[in-house]
Amino acid sequence: MYDLTKFQRDILYVIAGQDEPHGLAIKDELEEYYENEIHHGRLYPNLDEVVDKGLIEKGQVDRRTNSYTITARGQRELEARREWEDQYVGELLSSSE
Repeated sequence: MYDLTKFQRDILYVIAGQDEPHGLAIKDELEEYYENEIHHGRLYPNLDEVVDKGLIEKGQVDRRTNSYTITARGQRELEARREWEDQYVGELLSSSE
């Protein structure tokens, strides 16, 4: 996961949190988070790159719509990332409660 951009990592998080989202659903979630419009020319090449890395799979809903699911490898990468983050912020967050 270290070789992903933060945008690609956010794509992975969005897909992991939904049930086979299609591109526009992913785009909507990212736009809400970033509070900016996400252009197709940015989203779809990044989706394809994350697919190429084996972290998500692309399926086909119909001739115009693709769906995306996280792979087992993608899930493991997310879990490893969360463990790494917890080393640094887990203690900080639990001590502020």
